[in-house]
Amino acid sequence: MLKPGSLLDLKWYQSPAGMEIISSLQREDMSHKTFGLLEHPSLPSIVTAEEVQYKIMLVGKNGVGKTATATNLTGYSPMENYYETPGIQVWQTYWPARIRQLNKVVLFNLRFWESGATATRKFDHILPSLKENVDCILFVFSLLDKSSFDELPQMISRLTEPNDNVCKIAIGTKFDQFDQSEITQSDIQIFEQQYDIPVFKLQNLSDGAGQGAESTPRCDTIRTLVCEQLWAKDLKSVNRTVTTKTSQEIVF
Repeated sequence: MLKPGSLLDLKWYQSPAGMEIISSLQREDMSHKTFGLLEHPSLPSIVTAEEVQYKIMLVGKNGVGKTATATNLTGYSPMENYYETPGIQVWQTYWPARIRQLNKVVLFNLRFWESGATATRKFDHILPSLKENVDCILFVFSLLDKSSFDELPQMISRLTEPNDNVCKIAIGTKFDQFDQSEITQSDIQIFEQQYDIPVFKLQNLSDGAGQGAESTPRCDTIRTLVCEQLWAKDLKSVNRTVTTKTSQEIVF
């Protein structure tokens, strides 16, 4: 499994160069700006960054916090009351990161796609639309609901194929209430080893809110970790292409 920080500098966004870009992605109150699908951030003129776009699909049991995860990572205001997503919803955000080996800055355009379980079962076109050209699947579960964690293997089997080159990440929500968790760290480690899928923990409150917030991973860190997994996926895809071409040349 990829060691965090192997490909991307996880703290680069806190550097002067990183903050120069981050400032264009934040509001005056330092919260993350929201961007519609046709909107693009205005970066400082002195900044040069390659942009890459990814489609990310969120799946998980009803009520685990898929929508809250998407809104939290993209800067949208969290919902005051829970309701099931009636159809497909898409959120977009931008996040910069520095690639260690290349020593260059990349602007990641992350688009999160999500749908409620009822709508997905009712309308046949929804799941194919979510899966079309997907780059990453976020398997979302609640740390307060063991059944949502136990359902992940079935979802992985149903939605993915061996060697499909789709980035796979599990997100455990409600980490700010970890003292009430029904899932142990040992459970998570066994899952990571068995499925080779990293598990990131996220609170579904604004940064700095909720009990235990000081020890809770910030959204900035989670965004960077997700970007690193996506970059690793692309590197793997490039390596496969090179290997295939080399093999064809040898056979020829």
